[in-house]
Amino acid sequence: MTTRHAAMDSPLGELTLVADGAALIGVYFRHHWYRPTADTFGEWVDAGSDALLAESQAQLEAYLTGDRTEFDLPTALRGDGVRRRVWDRLTTIPYGQTVTYGEIAEELADGTTAQEVGAAVGRNPLSIVIPCHRVVGKDGKLTGYAGGLERKKFLLDLEEPAEVRAARLF
Repeated sequence: MTTRHAAMDSPLGELTLVADGAALIGVYFRHHWYRPTADTFGEWVDAGSDALLAESQAQLEAYLTGDRTEFDLPTALRGDGVRRRVWDRLTTIPYGQTVTYGEIAEELADGTTAQEVGAAVGRNPLSIVIPCHRVVGKDGKLTGYAGGLERKKFLLDLEEPAEVRAARLF
């Protein structure tokens, strides 16, 4: 198999799903900050005709409707040491919880700064699947997101525990 891609509609706008062989390697928003050029996505295919892209679309749809809290997809990440360590850490942030860039930098304990964590988070090629939206600024402030702050807010609101949401209403 070769690199290929499909597009899907979502509440966040169109998402481009990119696969290489048996692994999902990209989930990109339209106007994504660090979206690779289209020529790197390979051939366009209908998601329904490709088992991996069809399953990726199905899991993303279920997540975005609140029917799924985690992903079970084969993925492959391409990046250097710091990026990989940050991306690996992102996969451990539980659904409905957040951590700060500074907390991740402290946990890595290798001299990586909060700004370097932010740079790695911003270049996460598997948005949503690797939950970079769960990383917030100091004091829980909503800060940069490669897909835009409105999308980040949507994802965090989607994951907000019901009891927290209820407490905010009163």
